[in-house]
Amino acid sequence: MSNSAVARNGLSVCGLELERGERLLFRGLAFEAPPGTLVRLAGANGTGKTSLLRLLTGLMVPDAGEILYKGESITKLREDFHRDLVYIGHMNGVKDDLSARENVRIAARLGNLIVTDSQINEALGAVGLTDFTEHTTGELSQGQRRRVALARLFVSEMKPVWILDEPFTALDVQSVANLSDAVARHVRAGGIVIYTTHQECAVDVPEEKKLTVDVSDFAPKRKKKAQACLGGGDHV
Repeated sequence: MSNSAVARNGLSVCGLELERGERLLFRGLAFEAPPGTLVRLAGANGTGKTSLLRLLTGLMVPDAGEILYKGESITKLREDFHRDLVYIGHMNGVKDDLSARENVRIAARLGNLIVTDSQINEALGAVGLTDFTEHTTGELSQGQRRRVALARLFVSEMKPVWILDEPFTALDVQSVANLSDAVARHVRAGGIVIYTTHQECAVDVPEEKKLTVDVSDFAPKRKKKAQACLGGGDHV
């Protein structure tokens, strides 16, 4: 796919720079994610992977550079972009006084999704919580709470962009396999998945659909030049 086609249809990351405190985490960070791409963010702890995820969701603003979605800056398309986005960050974002099922239902409603009880039960079953659907999340372990958050993905397959921070952590073997399958289906259907992980986990998509971005490659000492990015907005 040409750069112009990516700019029209996918996600373009153009020359991002981010400083936290007095430390410059990265400069000139750039990549293209056309529809149907699995992007793994790599790098040692402290290189800025989670901060980059927050930039990609629009929760943080870069010091330089921009992020384009369908050729427009996500700051201009905020409402449309967030309508197309599922973000599961480091914090689970679940309500302790609600049941696992109620948490998934409310998350779906907030995402303008209509789901049935059967779909919610299937989603919770996919992450190994079949026996905990009526338990309040306050009764669950941290690992189980994480699974409640991840169950959202199984009712959000029509959302084009998934951004996930360590999604495979605290899952059993079967739940890892189920989540890997869901990610693969989403990518094969034309979705974009951007994620971090410290675990070896096989996602069954063609190699040409996979992209690894090592955030440490863009640390200041490397002085890696930003790639050109085609599309709307002011470019670095």
